[in-house]
Amino acid sequence: MTEGYDSIIEYMRGIGARLEFDRRYPGRKMVEQIAISDKIIRFKAIIPMDDGSIELFQCYRVQHSDTLGPYKGGTRLHPTVNMEEVKALATLMTLKTALAGVPFGGAKGGICVDPRKISVNELERLIRKYTHRLLPEIGPNVDIPAPDVNSGEREMAWMYDEYRKSRESARGVVTGKPLELGGSHGRREATGMGVSIVLLHTLRDLNIHKPTVAIEGFGAVGSHAALDLHGKGLKVVAVSDSKGCVFNPAGLDIVELDAYRASGGTVTGFAGGESIGSIHDADADVFIPCALGLSVNESNVGRVRAKLIVEGANAPVTMEAEKTLTARGVAVVPDILANAGGVIVSYYEWAQNREGLYWDLETVRSRLYNTITEAYTSVTRHAREHGVTMREAAYRLAMDRIARAMAARGAQ
Repeated sequence: MTEGYDSIIEYMRGIGARLEFDRRYPGRKMVEQIAISDKIIRFKAIIPMDDGSIELFQCYRVQHSDTLGPYKGGTRLHPTVNMEEVKALATLMTLKTALAGVPFGGAKGGICVDPRKISVNELERLIRKYTHRLLPEIGPNVDIPAPDVNSGEREMAWMYDEYRKSRESARGVVTGKPLELGGSHGRREATGMGVSIVLLHTLRDLNIHKPTVAIEGFGAVGSHAALDLHGKGLKVVAVSDSKGCVFNPAGLDIVELDAYRASGGTVTGFAGGESIGSIHDADADVFIPCALGLSVNESNVGRVRAKLIVEGANAPVTMEAEKTLTARGVAVVPDILANAGGVIVSYYEWAQNREGLYWDLETVRSRLYNTITEAYTSVTRHAREHGVTMREAAYRLAMDRIARAMAARGAQ
């Protein structure tokens, strides 16, 4: 689950009022133009199972805005996926691409399924059916899916292959593909590395030295963030996944933990740390939630000890919880900045697919560093100049860019 769609829209309305959109764009209803989704797609996928039975799966794709470029957003596989969540995530994606300065709009897709409870063959049939039903709606210049929770290179390969059966130009239809199918170096770890880059900038600006770090979620985002931070000498003292949490006040050996997780599928039982009840109870200076949304909420915000929270997941800190944290002097780096590394390198992959010219890993990482650093600098400068939180600064910059683009296009 993630922050409620209505809460995000209400927050955007407040930003629009403070930016004086009604005065600057009279009669345009600019906030509503930015906030309301362009298209909502919902359908069922009927899949034959391995035992000969039939199962139905609810599927979604929300195309939120293409003002700044083709729709762009991940495909989430989770049993809690629902329309309100997908709408909220698509809205956040629009803001994220605008803030990062990549030429995309925002979208999000999802299938209500627990991929751990079906076979690989069943999952492939489901992904292919989902893609086939979306053929009229997606394309390299229209809407470009990507990985999200419980989806990755394998699922993107299936989507690409299903799409190419019916379209001549297919390579750029999805990002996050395997290298063999036109994927980009650095895409797999891009979101986690972006989190790491933003955190290191923030630590410098807040004058926090030698912090301890706790990371919720050890999947595609959390593991790569942990590995990068560990490699740069930061002490990661706690890591959790869906099955438990391990803690070591002297610091976890993240390389060994990553190998242990790869062999057993979980961080629990790792000999280099002790088990604790919840990541929220870990004594650490920095907390990086990289799992699902709503991780820090009104019920547990009082337990969070961190001085700084960097949102690796989408909307892991509720807006009500953030008010409490802000009053306590805890800084929160918002998701639309902190986890933008994935869509930035997705843009690089898309551009490489279009050019037919591919970059090495060093080039990708250098460009990622420059792009996300530029976004970070813009947000922190705006926050400082206007006396607002980093979240408000990020939303203001993103919404202003979208509004200016809409106005430049004239009456619609």
